[in-house]
Order: sequence, then C-alpha cells, then structure tokens
Amino acid sequence: GPDQGATWQRGKRGGDSRSLGQDSHFQRSKEYLKKSTRRGEEKMDVRPCRSSSSSGSSSSSKLWIVQGIVASAVIVAGLAARTYLGGSRKFRSRVVGIIPARFASSRFPGKPLVQILGKPMIQRTWERAKLSTCLNHVEPFASAVVATDDEKIAECCRGFGADVIMTSESCRNGTERCNEALQKLQQKYDVVVNIQGDEPLIEPGIIDGIVKALQAAPDAVFSTAVTALKPGDAFDPNRVKCVVDNKGYAIYFSRGLIPYNKSGAVNPRYPYLLHLGIQSYDTKFLKLYPELPPTPLQLEEDLEQLKVLENGYKMKVIKVDHEAHGVDAPEDVEKIEALMREHNLS
Repeated sequence: GPDQGATWQRGKRGGDSRSLGQDSHFQRSKEYLKKSTRRGEEKMDVRPCRSSSSSGSSSSSKLWIVQGIVASAVIVAGLAARTYLGGSRKFRSRVVGIIPARFASSRFPGKPLVQILGKPMIQRTWERAKLSTCLNHVEPFASAVVATDDEKIAECCRGFGADVIMTSESCRNGTERCNEALQKLQQKYDVVVNIQGDEPLIEPGIIDGIVKALQAAPDAVFSTAVTALKPGDAFDPNRVKCVVDNKGYAIYFSRGLIPYNKSGAVNPRYPYLLHLGIQSYDTKFLKLYPELPPTPLQLEEDLEQLKVLENGYKMKVIKVDHEAHGVDAPEDVEKIEALMREHNLS
C-alpha cells in the first residue's frame, strides 16, 4: 500500500533506503525532542534580557535548556538503539523460498519440465532448495514452493510432492511472480528467496548466504550472489555481469562485459563477476516492487535488478565460489548432464 511504500522511499538528501525500524525510531526521537523542548521552555518561562544580572541569569537558563535537550537526545537514542538491537535476533527471521516457473519461455519453451538425467529440471531445483537451513516450514506450506501460471508445470510439481501456487500470466518477471505468490500464501514472511528454476545444481549454502546477508544489512532491501566469470562467457548476453562497491553493494548489472576497458578485450587479470540467478527480498519491498514504474536501464538491458537500483534502493551482494550451470538454451542440457555424470550426481 502507499504507506508501506513511503517508508521505503529514498531520503531526499542521503539517497539511502532506511529500514522500517530505523524510520520509526527516528520519527519517535524527533517527536520526543520537540515535546521536551516545549516543556523546558514552559518551565523556565524565558523572558527578554533587562539588565546585566538578568543577562547572566538568562544565559544560565539557556545553558540548562540546551543541556536538557542534549540529555533527552542521548536518552532517546539509547532507548531506540536498545530496542532496535534487542530485536535484531528476530530481524527478517521468517523466510520462504519461491521457485517461479513459466512454460512460455521465448528462448526455451517448456524449460522447467526438461529432463535432466531422468528428472524434470524443476524437481532438481526444488530438491536442492529444500536442503537450505534458512528456509522456514510454515504450515500448511513447505519451506520452498513453486509459483507457476501453467497447469502442466503445476501437475508435474504436485506429482513429486511440491506445494504449488498458481499465478497469473500477466507477471512480467520472476520478481512479480514471487510477489503474487507471497500474497496467495497468506502467511507472514519477512524474506522471500527467488530461486531460479533453471539452476538445478544450486547450492543450498548460497541460499543461506544471501538470506544471512539481507538479515545483516537493514539498509538493503534485496540481496543476491555473484561468482567468478569465465573468460569464455565474457560476451555472452545470457551471462549477466555485475560490479560491486567496496562495501558489498551492487553498483550495476549488465548483459555486456563490465567493466569494459579501452582495448575492448578481456583482461585476464581482472576479477569479472557473474551474477547467479538467485535473489532475496524484504517482503515489504517485494510488495512495493510491482508498483514501481519500469526504468530506462531495466528496459534496455532487460534486467529486473536494475529497476531496484535505478529507483535508489540498496542491494547486498555476496561473492561465492560456484561453478554456475544455468540452463538458458537446449544445448545447455547436454552440458549439465555431462557434468553430473562426471561428478556422480544422480
């Protein structure tokens, strides 16, 4: 709703996203200080100076007022910090994994149902997700659910035991599908993990990692993971690249190589980063996301992460050692099956 969205809007000066807890404490502190100041002025009954003696008395009165305001600010700040930190153990603690899946993929129609060594790819992703220790089982739903608009995918998923949430065909991307599924779950969650269905070898530890990163960063509304980019994938538009600042927040995502040097060639000494298809959101922001208008960079690159950044929100990024094996095209199936045979993965 508008009230929830307003809480997450950027500060006009700072440009940072504040957590709801920080905003509420900040507002309460301002109100408390205003009341304290009015009470102090009423009690002191401050009048204009009339003589040198009254001037000294007035200066003393002003000093007491200033000291009272400072003391009030310290007390309020301490109480706010105690309340905030005392509740941090439960901050964003209820977590659900949602696997968005659609049949009508332009590059690979029916991709979620493609067989990977005898199992549908969506099943392999779901089985890996359930091994995460950070996803919560909240009755009547499991810790990871599938969100789809296709009855064939839904029937397949129910067949191997997954909970399924039917979503509309109008969802423009996985984030919007996760948001619609969250509303239909009708359970209170603090964090939603968007687990891409085309990563059948996703590591549960990466799921746990991005959840913990979001829990530890109240100023971020979104978290994701990156790994080392292989030189052969540098100019593949299906392999999304990422650049990160010194504090671990995303600067930009692109289908092109970033950063791009003057020579136009891959620098073998530069640690380019590949974005992995997994991300988590604070649920308050997830509800706001569909209401944000599309942005020029998002539309140009066709990357939903850019709408988050371009609207001024912060995104936490963790770096992991993971050999990415996403299935973007039919030829990727043979590659991933060969890898699984090589490592005896059934």
